[in-house]
Amino acid sequence: MESGTDAFLHSIRKTCPDITDNELSQYASRVTIEELEKKDYFLQFGKVQKNIGFVVNGLVRSSFVDKDGNEITVGFYSEGDYATHYPAFITQQPSKYSIQCLEPTTMVCLSYENMQWIYENLPNIERYGRLVAEEILKRQQARIESFIFQTAEERYLDFVKEHSGLFNRISISHLCSYLGIERQTLTRIRQKLAHQ
Repeated sequence: MESGTDAFLHSIRKTCPDITDNELSQYASRVTIEELEKKDYFLQFGKVQKNIGFVVNGLVRSSFVDKDGNEITVGFYSEGDYATHYPAFITQQPSKYSIQCLEPTTMVCLSYENMQWIYENLPNIERYGRLVAEEILKRQQARIESFIFQTAEERYLDFVKEHSGLFNRISISHLCSYLGIERQTLTRIRQKLAHQ
């Protein structure tokens, strides 16, 4: 089995094939591995995110607590995803979200300071960083637009299509919270689709 760092470096090479072995080894020397247990927090609300985390194994959930005290799920990050509240990370401001492990999780972590060093010294990896940032932005925009332009059923169908591997790994309550629907609504949508 690949080590955490190997899986991470493989992901970088896949995204940016022009990166040299020397650049990759310099990058690898700047990352750390973090092993987290189920229910551990990678990031807590109100704290500054010191590291961006690449999920090698496991699953984490990003959430916030609304003014009524309800915990709202805004994202799930599994193998190959970056766990981050990116705007807060790049500005080093306190996060409005928490990121908590739903399973034991291994992450490759890169500190803000090391990321800045890499961008200044390894231009090919700066390009990788831009591509990652663009992907995060696209996902965030798609999520915002799903609430503007889609029905609850369409959001559910999109989730099924995009994240089919997560169904047995997340709770119904987290899924409903993520989709912005009540449990009964999800039940009705599933019954309707089962009879089509």
